[in-house]
Amino acid sequence: MDGGKCMRLDGFGLFVKDMGNMIRFYRDVLGFEIKESEDVSNMYLIKDDALFMLYGRKDFENMTSRKYEYVKVMNGHSEMALYVDTFDEVDAEFKNAVDNGAVPVLEPTTEPWGTEDLLYC
Repeated sequence: MDGGKCMRLDGFGLFVKDMGNMIRFYRDVLGFEIKESEDVSNMYLIKDDALFMLYGRKDFENMTSRKYEYVKVMNGHSEMALYVDTFDEVDAEFKNAVDNGAVPVLEPTTEPWGTEDLLYC
């Protein structure tokens, strides 16, 4: 890069259909600390030095003066990795998330590369 400057990843944005539902998921199901009310149109969330920018889909369309296409049934636009130390902790966190309202897409499975993956919607 010119002049020794480098670019670093600061965060990523998610375009959400229902901000209140997303806030409840990250706060109540995953336990993220969120102070904003459920009726905000945009939200910045920092978790373990990663910045999440949640934008209401309609608000982003208005801001950019464009229309976008979105998945209609199940949102498959992104994946987030959350770390725990052991496979037993994966199972416990999975149970906790489901008990708090997460809808599983895939039960925890140990993958050939050594991680245990689980998906929620």
